[in-house]
Amino acid sequence: MRYSLLQAICCLLILSGGLSAQRADSTAVHRQLSGMISATHNGISIIPSFSLDKPALIVNLKMGSRRFTFEPDLRFALEGKPWSMLFWGRYQAVQGERFSLRLGAHPAINFRTVMAEVGGEWREVIETRRYVASEVVPSLRISDRFSLGMYYLHGRGFDAGIKTSNFVQLNAAWTGIALVRDWQLHLFPQFYYLRTDALDGTYVAGAWRINQPGLPFSLSGLVNRSIQTEISPERKWIWNVVVEYRFGGEYRRVDQPVNLR
Repeated sequence: MRYSLLQAICCLLILSGGLSAQRADSTAVHRQLSGMISATHNGISIIPSFSLDKPALIVNLKMGSRRFTFEPDLRFALEGKPWSMLFWGRYQAVQGERFSLRLGAHPAINFRTVMAEVGGEWREVIETRRYVASEVVPSLRISDRFSLGMYYLHGRGFDAGIKTSNFVQLNAAWTGIALVRDWQLHLFPQFYYLRTDALDGTYVAGAWRINQPGLPFSLSGLVNRSIQTEISPERKWIWNVVVEYRFGGEYRRVDQPVNLR
């Protein structure tokens, strides 16, 4: 019951944020329309212990105001089959100089290939499973290049498979480490606890990104290691390397006509 209440609170805050953003949009000047397209040899989920175990294409989109955003997260195997589709609504509840708090919720569809009898023959078919989830994301900026944070995700499934999941992650971000010729390295160590139904596990992970400010392309990756787990698959190591392309940004509304003469 308490998790359902948490999801309801998140949804109400997001909706209220959306309404306030729409009211503010009549006089506001900023809009976000951006995204990232990623290609990797091994698609890894939001929860790093779960992976597609095959090459994947991931499309992340972001649109809205500075407070409220709609962020579709679309994932496909490179062979063309859908992997998962998440439709995030996110609300920036607090945005201070040091402390920030983001709330979010989404419906999601997960796809998997199974064998089924169709017309008297056994064939591969794509099965869909429905989920909803909510997130709470506080972050504390220690300095311009270092921050500490937490990520909590609660999910519920409506079909066969995992019915409830709780993901609690402690993380840090060390950004802007100078390399050569303006290239920068960013490090994101993580420790997390995962519980799915009656099973649980603890893990450590480390993500990294290399980019050059001003260029739309970057290279990133993640390494995940289980410490103790009852959750299948019980693999010690999961890793990937990702090529990313970013586009779009923030836009300003012009209330007065522009004289091009």
